[in-house]
Amino acid sequence: MKKFVVLSLISFLVLAFGAVVYGQEKAPVLEFKASGFIDVISEYMMNVPQAGSATSAGGATGPVNTVFGPPVAYMLPANNQAFDKKMAYMENRGRLKFDALMGKEMSGTFQFEFDSTRWGERAPAAADQRNYAGHWGVADRGALELKHMYLSFGMPWIPVPTTITAGISPLAIRPGVFLLTDGPGVTAAMKIDPATIKLAWFKALENRDWAADDADLYAIEANAKIQTITVGGYYVLFNMNSYPVADGEPGASSNMWWVGAYMDGKVGPVNLNFDFIYDKGKNQDRRNLAAKAADIKFSGWGAVANVGFPWEKFLFGFSSIYGSGADANKTSTTAIPGQAVASGSGAISSKVGAYIIPAGTEGTTGYSLILCGAGINRGNTGYFQAASGGHAAATFGGLWINKLYGALEVSPQFKTRIEAMYIRDNTKNGNTIGNALEGGLLRDDKDIGWEIDWVNTLQLYKNLSFQFGGGMLFAGDAMDFRNTTTNTNDSPKNPWVITTNLTYSF
Repeated sequence: MKKFVVLSLISFLVLAFGAVVYGQEKAPVLEFKASGFIDVISEYMMNVPQAGSATSAGGATGPVNTVFGPPVAYMLPANNQAFDKKMAYMENRGRLKFDALMGKEMSGTFQFEFDSTRWGERAPAAADQRNYAGHWGVADRGALELKHMYLSFGMPWIPVPTTITAGISPLAIRPGVFLLTDGPGVTAAMKIDPATIKLAWFKALENRDWAADDADLYAIEANAKIQTITVGGYYVLFNMNSYPVADGEPGASSNMWWVGAYMDGKVGPVNLNFDFIYDKGKNQDRRNLAAKAADIKFSGWGAVANVGFPWEKFLFGFSSIYGSGADANKTSTTAIPGQAVASGSGAISSKVGAYIIPAGTEGTTGYSLILCGAGINRGNTGYFQAASGGHAAATFGGLWINKLYGALEVSPQFKTRIEAMYIRDNTKNGNTIGNALEGGLLRDDKDIGWEIDWVNTLQLYKNLSFQFGGGMLFAGDAMDFRNTTTNTNDSPKNPWVITTNLTYSF
């Protein structure tokens, strides 16, 4: 499979650059376009973690690439950290995209990103100033980030419409559910009516040029529209000879694959969406290949189903989101070979049954404002963090969410939506979020709780929108945390958040 994908992509590139440019009646004109957005977000909340904010809340975050728990450290009820305390801050992001278009056949794209994760933030003098644009006084920060740099061109020598994209580019496969990231790679998209087929190869890590310690992702996706329904599927192989993705001596390797199927569309007046994903693979101790007992086997699945009923200016619907959970008696928190399991006899981690997403995924669309991070604030809050150097049970791994929602278009300028959901814990012999103990072992609870979210969108101008809303989670036993100072289990006050987002798009 890997050789086929790579050889196919190389063949396309040879055709593109080795052949004589085909004749044109009129030379294309170079055209430049710019687009982007600027947003300003406010957050006011209690007992809601902040994604990527290790120091702002008074404590460090927990492991990013977790397969379940523990919660981010500053949420723990010890050391006078952020547990049961109100928090408030402002953040800011801008993106600027430049496209150089040469007719319909070719384009080049640069996209830059600028971030302030906290207005009034302070970066250490010697630190990388990425995400620190909100410095007071001398606001000249090195916060410019290159997000994308790629070229796209058509392939007129192939009998079906084909477009090649090469460079640092986005990789999105069902981003609301599965994979969304940026990185260096090559994608070929072919249109064979009624189907679209995409082949992709991305280089996640080039470690030592002379050693087989790099990481490569290969993917194929196909979909077709049949009347009012789009159906599709994909296969992704992630061969990581260094795990987690990091420079230096690789301690472990990982060979993982995912297969997924999806459907989007309408049946009569009813909106339907469905996704199913299955993951399987193995992590190994690279330094001791003979230590088969340290191998960690992965096998998990996730599914999302949504049914929406539009009626005049109303929309009513139901969603069910399920992600299989890990077993704390068989799994460590990070699934790195050789580590002890999170609970139980102290055996070595051997299995991950949780639904996981690939390493490097920046996060998928959350399904609740508080627990998963969604919507108004770009997913910048929530208990689930993005998969960083390793695979992670992010967004809904270890959860079962059943949600009722209703929306109303009050006017062309104002829309409102309310959601109510029950969230259940799927982790075995432990909890997906909480880390309460019983008899010296992780306690196994099922009730995460009920969450209610309310989101409003006001279109001030054609290109200027203002969103405001909030939510509250009525926390169940599965949210209890261990207080290591008092050696007791503490129940948090019900988490809540109030947030706004002002966005100018251009």
